[in-house]
Amino acid sequence: MKSSSKSYAEAGVDITAGYEAVKRIKEHVKRTNIPGTASELGGFGGAFELMGYKEPVLVSGTDGVGTKLKLAFRMDKHDTIGVDCVAMCVNDVVCSGAAPIFFLDYIATGKLIPERIEQIVKGVADGCVESGCALIGGETAEMPGFYPENEYDLAGFAVGVVEKSKMMSNDNVKEGDVIIAMPSSGVHSNGFSLVRKIFDVDGGELDEFVPELNMKLGEALLVPTRLYVKPVMALRKAAEVHSLAHITGGGFYENIPRAIPEGLTAKVCRGSVRVLPIFDYIAKRGNIPERDMFNTFNMGVGMIATVPAKDLDAAVAALKEAGVDAYAVGEVIASDEGVIVC
Repeated sequence: MKSSSKSYAEAGVDITAGYEAVKRIKEHVKRTNIPGTASELGGFGGAFELMGYKEPVLVSGTDGVGTKLKLAFRMDKHDTIGVDCVAMCVNDVVCSGAAPIFFLDYIATGKLIPERIEQIVKGVADGCVESGCALIGGETAEMPGFYPENEYDLAGFAVGVVEKSKMMSNDNVKEGDVIIAMPSSGVHSNGFSLVRKIFDVDGGELDEFVPELNMKLGEALLVPTRLYVKPVMALRKAAEVHSLAHITGGGFYENIPRAIPEGLTAKVCRGSVRVLPIFDYIAKRGNIPERDMFNTFNMGVGMIATVPAKDLDAAVAALKEAGVDAYAVGEVIASDEGVIVC
């Protein structure tokens, strides 16, 4: 590559660093290739060949990591934040029954440091591999004066596909359906504005060992978002799944009603929810009411599924076989309250 610009470099944009970053990430991108991947890194667009569907419906999702990035900056740890970016997109896409097929990322930074870009994209690739989708492209933008030199933003875009006849909606949910909880790995990528209000993330608090968590606070908060694609696909093969809900920002009260039709309500048994220690610690340190906790965080439940009561055992068994220690957490009842946690 002979392209270079001294004037552009003097303005703060080193295009040669961009070429070095692309060189570093090629191997990470390559390991995400799946059947249908039809383009090489470096072109103007990512291509994917859709095969084997009669009436394919494309389902897309886009998201970022949010202010969790502030913790990655502070701890100078960038190799898992890409997993969060992938998870926030593909976990939404799978709620329609679609299997993610490809992903694109966007990284904007004040100063392009190839080694750091490689670490970020490594995490993106890890998330894509675990989700069974290809990383077919992306964009890295160096924007001096817009972002501080040691900070960046990260966002992504996923596309999945599902046969029209197998697409999911909440229309099939019925009174008496059981609500199954799929445990989260931690805080995931939501509620970090409140987390940053409670803890001194710019000071030394992230480096402090917390006995209740058996690790440093920063390590607990940076645990990447769990990916549910493969477990959900296994679940759908084993049981009749009526709906799914990805528990993100807004917690139980905002997300679970999206999987329940009007006239019905999700009744969640509070005593059945396996709340992770990190949430007890957040609530204690911030003196946060339990209602607000359940309306902000996932509280240890990253995804829920509604299934007929007759399919409960088969559903839980399939999820456990897929590595998810799922359990019943409530039922669907006749009501207009959206969700009841009691």
